[in-house]
Amino acid sequence: MRIKNINVPSAVKAGMVAGFLSGLVKLGWEDILPPRTPARDATNPPQAMLEKFGVPTSVTHATYTYSEQKMPWVSFLIHFGFSTTFAVGYSVLQHVVPPVRWGHGAMAGLGLWGAFHLGVLPMMGLTPAAKDLPSEEQISEALGHIAWMSTIDLVSNALYQGKQLDK
Repeated sequence: MRIKNINVPSAVKAGMVAGFLSGLVKLGWEDILPPRTPARDATNPPQAMLEKFGVPTSVTHATYTYSEQKMPWVSFLIHFGFSTTFAVGYSVLQHVVPPVRWGHGAMAGLGLWGAFHLGVLPMMGLTPAAKDLPSEEQISEALGHIAWMSTIDLVSNALYQGKQLDK
């Protein structure tokens, strides 16, 4: 399927790979600059969101054990689901609205950080109000979203097999 010379299946496939790889980048980023204190991370925003929609804590906090550490597989599922969804959207949208690529995705990353971490998440009660978020969280999330979206841009454009974007 093509829309205005866009190979949509190719863009979607590239976005799926970019979403997975960029999700790994974002997790790695959060190991270096953790966005939340351990107390606030006891129930992280993906877990809190699921609980707000009625999913029981026994599910939202489900883990698997690897190397003697409990890993939150439900949080990872949500994390990679969001990452892949946004990556697929970006991978297609950049061909329709080229300015979305400004800064190789950095501006889009900052925009998504602002929209969600300063807007949607506080409005849903999943995080404190934007004015009450610690500066460490804002720095980690803002820079992490730049790294995440720039990875999406790099990977999706390296893999896209349709019309090449004007550089």
